[in-house]
Order: sequence, then C-alpha cells, then structure tokens
Amino acid sequence: MKVTVKSLDDLPALAAALLSKYDHKTMAFYGEMGVGKTTFIKCICERLGVEKKEICSPTYSLVNEYITNNKDTVYHFDFYRIKKEQEAYDMGYEDYFYSDAYSFIEWPEKIANLLPENTLKISIKLDGTNRFFVIEES
Repeated sequence: MKVTVKSLDDLPALAAALLSKYDHKTMAFYGEMGVGKTTFIKCICERLGVEKKEICSPTYSLVNEYITNNKDTVYHFDFYRIKKEQEAYDMGYEDYFYSDAYSFIEWPEKIANLLPENTLKISIKLDGTNRFFVIEES
C-alpha cells in the first residue's frame, strides 16, 4: 500500500487508519534522517493513548517505554547509533519484540536479521513537501 501525505496535519489520520487496518504489534520504520519517522511514531502512540509529553526519540537510550491510558506498554526503539547486532542482543531485544506490546523500530536496517517475521515495514520518503509512505506486510 502506498499513501501520499501532503501535510504533517494528515499524520494522525494515517496513524488511525494504520492501526485499524493492520494488527501487527511490531512495526519497522525506514527512511532517511529527518524524514518523519519519529513524528509518525508519535502520532501512532498518541492514537494508542500515550501522553504526548512522554513521546520522544530514544536516540541515546536505544529504547523508550511508554504506558497508554489503558495501561498497555509501547516500546520505541532507535537503533541509529548501534554498530553491531550484538548490541541489540545485549539489551535483550527478544524480551521486547516477542512480548505482547507494540514495538516501533527506527533504523531497523541495523538489526535486519533480528526482526520478527510478522513485522509491518513502513518506508517513508520525502519529495518536496510530500511524504510517501509505503507499507508492506511480511
């Protein structure tokens, strides 16, 4: 599925549509630096009921844990700074990815061999002011 977003104001509606159409708990977000991965993850988290003020990129911590207003857990990963997949093993990635919680992963190409089979892959590309979202089920 390919979706074009002309404004960041359209992201909440896309987040709602994504959550209603797909039941994947693990989502991998691909795209260059600054394309809007974190911004889109924030919209998804807000739709799930995470307080907006809590949501930020885990660039240095690798993972942030959020709690929804229904007391569900959401994990937000940023693997940009890792150099080897072993670092994901060391942090115990399996405990996160194979829990019943949502896992949103930025820079999944750094841990490509560790992604669960049922990961929803979301590629974001920027072309001028338009963002193109390509969503693929695995």
